[in-house]
Amino acid sequence: MSQARSAQPRNRASTGVTAGGLGRPGELIVGVDVGGTKVSVATLRDGRLGDPKLSPTDLRGADQVIEQIVSGVLNAARGETLAAVGIGIPSVVEFATGLVRSSVNIPVQDVPLRRVLEQALGVPVFVDNDATVAALAEAHDEQGRLDVRHLVMLTIGTGVGGGIVIGGRPYRGATGGAGEIGHTLIGVEHDIPPATERSPQPGSLEALAAGHELDRLTRVAAASNPRSAIGLALAKSGKIAGPETVAAARAGDDVAIELLRLLGRRVGIGVANAINTFDPDVVAIGGGVSAAGEFLLCLLYTSRCV
Repeated sequence: MSQARSAQPRNRASTGVTAGGLGRPGELIVGVDVGGTKVSVATLRDGRLGDPKLSPTDLRGADQVIEQIVSGVLNAARGETLAAVGIGIPSVVEFATGLVRSSVNIPVQDVPLRRVLEQALGVPVFVDNDATVAALAEAHDEQGRLDVRHLVMLTIGTGVGGGIVIGGRPYRGATGGAGEIGHTLIGVEHDIPPATERSPQPGSLEALAAGHELDRLTRVAAASNPRSAIGLALAKSGKIAGPETVAAARAGDDVAIELLRLLGRRVGIGVANAINTFDPDVVAIGGGVSAAGEFLLCLLYTSRCV
């Protein structure tokens, strides 16, 4: 029977986490996680992963994204000799060449990202979909040993991505587009034709459960419930977003709890679809929305989790 878990407890991007067997002794490897709102850069040497350095994603264009990645890597290396760089990006990537075939949230579509970065950095660069590399990491223990052979990963942040591990190996599909679980439909009526000009598709998991949707739900609920914790927060600052809902729910605010329960039900449908399709040992949930962690899962089964 498949199990669901939050990826937060297994987060390796913190000082002191070991990853034995990853890289040769003394080699410096830099990993970059490019997200829709932030870029995270961390070093790996002798099995130890350093603290990530975060910066807001520069979304003005492909040149700016590339410049941000290059400068982040060089700053992390601090003049030391690099062995390799790994990039995770929320895009459809042709892994064999490192070409970004499609990219909704990051302006790098059709960019040969691996070749461009190798020319800029002078070291081997590996580029893959961020959810795919996250899934591969979740399938291994902290010593870099495979401990889950069949795993599906949902990354719920700016959008909703997905990664698939089958038999211990990442599954990317024929074009690199496998695992786009956020595009699966969970709330559309059967007689409504798809809106091909829109992304994400109305009724899709991404449209109904990503961070932007939690932000929207939060604004609507705060305005409609001015005496709730999130309503008071909106009145005080004039703006509010999803993280305030998570904090208010943890503090016991009923309006915020119901919002997270709604979001949890939507995520749960996506998880159920993934289980029925892939029959994995584990479904791992990561990304910014997973900051709610076990609290989000708890709300699916009990009336109170505080």
